[in-house]
Amino acid sequence: MLFADHIILVLGATGQQGGSVARALRSSGWAVRALVRNPNTAEARALADLGCTLAVGDQADRATIERAVAGTYGVFSVQPSSGQSSSDMTDDDEVAYAITVAEAAREAGVRHFVQTSVIAAGQGAMGVPHFDSKAVIEERLQAIDLPVTIVRPSTFMDLLMLPGMGLDRGVMTFLMHPDQTVQFIAVADIGRIVAAIFADPARFIGQTMPIASDAATGDQLAAALSRAAQRSIGYCRFPEAVLAENRVLRGAARLIDDGRLAGNADMAALRDLVPGLCTFDTWLDGPGKPLMEAALLEGNADVALR
Repeated sequence: MLFADHIILVLGATGQQGGSVARALRSSGWAVRALVRNPNTAEARALADLGCTLAVGDQADRATIERAVAGTYGVFSVQPSSGQSSSDMTDDDEVAYAITVAEAAREAGVRHFVQTSVIAAGQGAMGVPHFDSKAVIEERLQAIDLPVTIVRPSTFMDLLMLPGMGLDRGVMTFLMHPDQTVQFIAVADIGRIVAAIFADPARFIGQTMPIASDAATGDQLAAALSRAAQRSIGYCRFPEAVLAENRVLRGAARLIDDGRLAGNADMAALRDLVPGLCTFDTWLDGPGKPLMEAALLEGNADVALR
């Protein structure tokens, strides 16, 4: 297959996962059509500078999706998360958007459709709405005659650098207990794995793949952060009072405790597929370094993850 002769439509291309996929596909020689709502943003212009073709549209608008998917070889599908969006989008909207894209792809004759999900999916109801919506999407995709690969990313390393995790106070606060092991993945590596999946359709169509690149306990995260920051960083789980007040955090902590969100990816196989996937240490020394430096700033509540 000559990748340059095949167009991949990437949804969410100005966001984290979609942006990672668009960059990795371009690095691998694919032609990329990036769906954007506003072609004049800095993120959209950066995609154009990489050689991506911009398709203006919105997942809520079936007509723009049909135009964007026309003539493409493949689609990478990711939806805005109903649990994190600042809009009024609901869980039902998230499911509807995904199915609209899948149905448009089927009608356009797309030959490989990659849907991103969540590591805990496929193991029963999770009790966290924006996780359960992804499980519903997976189930609904099975009823559509479409050559699908589903990837289930583990917890993003990048998530650990968000405001509120406590690095500016010298203590990483997260969902697992200090001695609990959780799998992680760098957002940048999602793109590299997805590019490898598109490059080998015979191997991956019909597969559901949990993906991760490292695993660490809370105490191990603190040790890695202490080394990278050159200062002492501790670790603690979110206090029970905080978990009790926040349904999403409480549900995610429960899913880590029962193992579903802790991760079950075959990391050795993934490293064979894509050599050089980030460990937490190499991520902190590479793409995660500016995020960590921002998170370490005193009073970093206004620092946004880019």
